[in-house]
Amino acid sequence: MGALVLPRPYLLFLGDATERGFAKTALGLADWAPDLCIGEYGLPGCTVSAGLPHLTPAEAKEKGARALVIGVANVGGVIPDHWMDALVEALDAGFDLVSGMHAKLESFPRLAQAATQAGRQLIDVRTPPPAIPIATGRKRSGKRLLTVGTDCALGKKYTALAIANGFRARGIDADFRASGQTGIMIAGAGVPMDSVVSDFLAGAAEILSPDAPQDHWDVIEGQGSLFHPAYATVSLGLLHGSQPDIFIVCHEVGRTEILGVNGYSLPSIPQVIEQTVAMGRLTSPKIRCAGISLNTASLDAAAAAAEIDRLAAELGYPVADPIRRGPAFDRLLDACLA
Repeated sequence: MGALVLPRPYLLFLGDATERGFAKTALGLADWAPDLCIGEYGLPGCTVSAGLPHLTPAEAKEKGARALVIGVANVGGVIPDHWMDALVEALDAGFDLVSGMHAKLESFPRLAQAATQAGRQLIDVRTPPPAIPIATGRKRSGKRLLTVGTDCALGKKYTALAIANGFRARGIDADFRASGQTGIMIAGAGVPMDSVVSDFLAGAAEILSPDAPQDHWDVIEGQGSLFHPAYATVSLGLLHGSQPDIFIVCHEVGRTEILGVNGYSLPSIPQVIEQTVAMGRLTSPKIRCAGISLNTASLDAAAAAAEIDRLAAELGYPVADPIRRGPAFDRLLDACLA
C-alpha cells in the first residue's frame, strides 16, 4: 500500500456534533497528530471540542492550514445539506476538503462546482484500494495483535496506537495498521474496512497486514464490534483476515448500550472474549486474549485506578487505560509479549 499524501496542516470541521463518539475523527487527529492540526471549526449548536483554537476558515488559512478535514463520523457517514455553506466557504477560502465519510464529496454538485471554481481538491479517504483479492486463509509470517471492542467508538484505535508506540519504545519492531478513516489520516496508509464489499473484507485485512519478519508485530486497529447489529460483519471480516495471535478487548467505563442503535445492551467483556476466540480460531487456532483496554475518560485519576484494579481482579487479565499509561499499561504490554 502506498502512502496517502494529504495536504497538511488541517482545520478540523466539527459540524454540529453534540456526541463525542461521533466526532472521533477530529478527536483522534487532535490527540495523535496535534502538530498537523491548526484549529477547529464548528457550526452553531456544536457542543463537542477537540481542545483546539476555534477558527474560521479565513483565520485558519492565515495561520497556515491547507485542508479542512471533516472530523465527524456520524451514523451512515452522511454529509447533511446544512453543512454545505461551511464547506463551500472553506473551498472559497483556499482549502482542499478531506473527508472520511461514506458519502463522496464529488457526489455533491455544489461542492464539485465550488472546488472546480476555486481550483481545490476533494479528497475521500474512505476509498478502498483497487483489486482487493478474496481471502486465502493462508497463515502469514510475523506476529499480529488486533483490538476488539464491546462497541464502536470507545478506544480501539487509541489502544492500537498506544500499544504500537509501547512496543517500539521497548525496541520491538512494530507497525500500526489503520483500518478506519481517522487512523489512515494519522498513519498515512491503511484500508478503510467499512467501505470494502463484504466478500472482500477478509482479503482486505490480509493485504493490510502482509507477511513480515518473525519478530515483527503488526498492531491492527479494530472496527465496530462482533455484537453490533450494524457493524458486526466488518468486525468479523477483519478478525478472520487479520489472523491475530492475540487481541485486546476495549471497553468504556459507564457505557451500557450500543452506540447509535436503540434497545441493544452492551455485551460483557467475558462475552466478547469468548466470542472473539470462538470466531477467531477459524484462521488463528491459537488466538488468545492478552488483556483489557479500559477507557476511563469519565473518571478522575483515583477512581480510574480503582476501577482498573477492580476489573483486573474480577477478570484475571491485565487491565489498563492506554491514555493514562503507568504501571498498569506496562503490565498489559508484558502480557502481549508473553
